Amino acid sequence: MSRIAIIGGGSYSWSPAFMRDIFTAPALRGSTVVLHDIDAGRLDLLHALGRLMLDDFGLDCRLEKTLSLDEALRGAAVVILTITTGGLEAMRCDLEIPARYGIRQSVGDTTGPGGLARSLRNIPVVAEIGRRVMALCPEALFLNYTNPMTTLTRVLALAGVRVVGLCHEWHGVRDKLAGLFGVEPAQITGRVAGINHLIWLTGLWAAGRDVWPEIPGLAGKVLSGEIVLDADDATVFADHGRVKSRLFQIYGALPAAGDRHVAEFFGGFITEAGGWGADYGLTLTTVEDRLAIEADARGLIEAALRGDLALAPYMAETSGEAAAEIITAWTRDGRYTGIMNLPNIGQIANLPSGAVVETIGVIDAAGPRPLASGSMPDGVAAVLERHIRNQEMTVRAALAGDRRMALQVLLNDPLSARLPVDAAEAMLDELLAANDEWN
Repeated sequence: MSRIAIIGGGSYSWSPAFMRDIFTAPALRGSTVVLHDIDAGRLDLLHALGRLMLDDFGLDCRLEKTLSLDEALRGAAVVILTITTGGLEAMRCDLEIPARYGIRQSVGDTTGPGGLARSLRNIPVVAEIGRRVMALCPEALFLNYTNPMTTLTRVLALAGVRVVGLCHEWHGVRDKLAGLFGVEPAQITGRVAGINHLIWLTGLWAAGRDVWPEIPGLAGKVLSGEIVLDADDATVFADHGRVKSRLFQIYGALPAAGDRHVAEFFGGFITEAGGWGADYGLTLTTVEDRLAIEADARGLIEAALRGDLALAPYMAETSGEAAAEIITAWTRDGRYTGIMNLPNIGQIANLPSGAVVETIGVIDAAGPRPLASGSMPDGVAAVLERHIRNQEMTVRAALAGDRRMALQVLLNDPLSARLPVDAAEAMLDELLAANDEWN
């Protein structure tokens, strides 16, 4: 039976969902899940939750835990990565240092100065994980859920790892589109391609009907306020669609990720003049927001372990993440089709070869492979290529410890480019100094 290693197994949000999905998948009965983390307290807590799931519901899987990366990887058929080097306190620097220079970020984990700092902090760690994978389980399928998705997936691919990056942003946008067109989410299909957190729709069908001609009218209604998306969502994750709608009017293609991510790839949405994103309905995610979410997740785990929270309703659902379906396809000779991040081998014809792009792909016993999506519109391709070049340079800067190249990335970044050169360099030096303890 399959051995599945979860690296970052002490995650309060990811590990419960992955364990539940894997443990309850009929095709994965008899599998062994190995939780690995560098934090023994987190690891013990999640292992206890997993044992409770298995014992209380009579599920036929094995669960192990280990602080040793090599022990977790040895013999693994599948590796899942969900880590955050330095945790949320390291991320605090990614947000608060740029803010002192007049750059605010709605997320700060993919692009902009925060995305650069997070890449520089995570890439050396993930590169070493990739080397250990190639030494201990070179045939394993590696599922990367860690941000920055593109740069980390690229590093693993360069190491020879059979890696696919997975993100659920398209699923959230698809659900909203399904509501607008009165169909089930599974009935929404689209021609969707780009890079992680900046994928674009250039065609859309609802229950087989071509609804693309209706998008201009819907975008106009969103911007006028006639249609209000996520009206009842007061969280930082609310997606009102105003950024996407405005970009559709400009590019004729519709971004298919949440506005909070999409906005950071452009220089004009999160500005002081626009109320730091308020004009587009954006709420900037703070570290305090994330700490509160993490505390809530831990509290639910502890309540379940005390017996104060019934697990049955949770175990009756699935997360909607693709991991269990993909593991089933990979290890049981099945087939999974969905959105995924893979090196570009021509699936997007007019973007650089080898760069990690996000398109629809297939995973079966032969591994992951993308489906051709054609070329991007010229204006969209120009936007994407700017960020792809930055991502490629970020990988090289992190692997080589090249400060000058990292500065070039900042100067080519739409959020940071508004700074005087000397200020951008000073900001970079502060970010690097803040990351010293993690390097």
